[in-house]
Amino acid sequence: MTEKEKMLNGELYDSSDKQLVDELIKAKKLCNQYNKLDVEDIEKGNEIIKKLFSKTGNEFMIMPNFYCDYGFNIKIGEKFYSNHNLVILDANKVTFGNNVQIGPNCGFYTSGHPIDKETRRKLEFAKPITIGNDVWIGGNVCVMPGVTIGDNTVIGAGSVVTKDIPSNVVAVGNPCKVIKEL
Repeated sequence: MTEKEKMLNGELYDSSDKQLVDELIKAKKLCNQYNKLDVEDIEKGNEIIKKLFSKTGNEFMIMPNFYCDYGFNIKIGEKFYSNHNLVILDANKVTFGNNVQIGPNCGFYTSGHPIDKETRRKLEFAKPITIGNDVWIGGNVCVMPGVTIGDNTVIGAGSVVTKDIPSNVVAVGNPCKVIKEL
């Protein structure tokens, strides 16, 4: 099994594998191109995002700066919007539904590291993240490996989402917890 296959299976893998490093560099170059575009060059920006991501809707906007690890693990639905400084560490699948709005300075981190120092020095793991439809994520939110956020949910600014959040709720805090049903 290749290191990429291990990565996508959520198993421990070596991120310094040549294939993974080459794909990481390719994505970083595309992110760099995207972030250097004039703000009015929306069509060229969308072309770059479509090269990076495995799936996009027809209507989307990602404000620069944007960073990801590989890009090929990211899917966005229709009418996706992200404010400035979105970071997606996509060593595993990151899926966003339709009508998702993301505030500035948010991070979606599929990558994690073993607690044991000897293992951590060599290997890491990644778990998928899934965001439902009609989700609003406030500024400065961190979504951690393996988390699912349900449909029609609001995540309050500054939250750290470490566990699944159901549909139709408002959730806030560190760690993020449901405070209200919608």
